Amino acid sequence: MKVNQLFDGVYEIWTREFGAQLATRNLVPGVSAYGERLIQKASSEFRLWDPYRSKLAAAIKKGLREMPIKGGKKVLYLGAAAGTTVSHVSDIVGNSGVVYAVEFSSRSIRELLVACKGRNNVVPILSDARNPEGYRSTVGAVDVIYADVAQPDQAKIVVDNFRTYCSRDASAMLVVKSRSVDVSESPSKVFAGQRAILERDGFRVVEEIELSPYERDHELIVGSGS
Repeated sequence: MKVNQLFDGVYEIWTREFGAQLATRNLVPGVSAYGERLIQKASSEFRLWDPYRSKLAAAIKKGLREMPIKGGKKVLYLGAAAGTTVSHVSDIVGNSGVVYAVEFSSRSIRELLVACKGRNNVVPILSDARNPEGYRSTVGAVDVIYADVAQPDQAKIVVDNFRTYCSRDASAMLVVKSRSVDVSESPSKVFAGQRAILERDGFRVVEEIELSPYERDHELIVGSGS
């Protein structure tokens, strides 16, 4: 089995059974967060990361060049859902980092608690990402905002949270769900509109990746506040 590091904490593993697969090094060895396969390599254990179940993994498979989420970083994750991608971000930032996982649905956050059991660097927050002041008592300054929210005002949510919790040299990663913004408009126009909102607030967009075939009508926008 061959292991190649793509980014800090992100790997590509070649196995005879599955070919090339994305993976992260398991922060909680022996524990599968959501049923993913565990792969042992020497003294390390890796968790396979399915791009059909994680938009961040999909972006990496599509050739992501900029990866602001790294070891030791503090990440504000908006739209944490059941914790699939959160658990891999937890692996990446490691014990010296933290993932503030904001989710509006009480059902989803219960699933997140199960998926992230034993991950002491994950802080689940039951709250509405449209109201960043609502979790100020829990969240401090962060290095990266990762947003995957099914709301019409996706870019504005990122802007409001960025102003609340980030310095201008921090980074933002926005998953744009075009049909959540405007089902009657073409995805390309929706993507351009959300990018324009970020740029009007002073963001420097450094990369855009359309996520098909893993996710239809989705795009990841990576930007910096500086």
